[in-house]
Amino acid sequence: MARFLALAAGLTASFLSMQAMAADPVGVYGAVDDVCADARVHSTIQKRFRYQVTHVPNLPDVDIVDFYGSYQTRYSPSSYDSPIERRYCRATARLSDGRDRTIWYLIEYGQGFAGLGNNVEFCVSGFDRWNVYDGHCRVLR
Repeated sequence: MARFLALAAGLTASFLSMQAMAADPVGVYGAVDDVCADARVHSTIQKRFRYQVTHVPNLPDVDIVDFYGSYQTRYSPSSYDSPIERRYCRATARLSDGRDRTIWYLIEYGQGFAGLGNNVEFCVSGFDRWNVYDGHCRVLR
C-alpha cells in the first residue's frame, strides 16, 4: 500500500509540474501590448482615416480624436512559409461626433514604402463602405 501511495504521489507531482499543451497554432496572444498602443501607429491611422472620410463618398465627416483599450488579438511571427511578421490589434476609437467605434488594425513589419518601416492597415467598424476588408472588418480580425 505504501508503494502505491508513493507511486500515486509521484505521478501527481509529475503531472502538476508539466507544462500545458494545446493544439493552437504557434503565436503569442496577450491582452496588453505596447506595440498596439504605440502613438506612431495611432497617428498613422488617424491621418489615413482623415483621408478616407474625405475621399470616399457618403461617409460622415468625422475624425478619430482618441484611442483606448488597444490590445493584440493575434500575432503571426515570420517563418519560412510567411516571411512577414504581422501583429493584429483591436481598439476603440473615439470619433469627433462623440461616438465610439471598434477599430481593427494590422501592423506588418518591414512592409513600409520601399520595404522601409512598417505598414499599417485598419478598418473602422461601419466605415468600410466598399468592403475592402470584407463584412465587419473580418480580414483584420
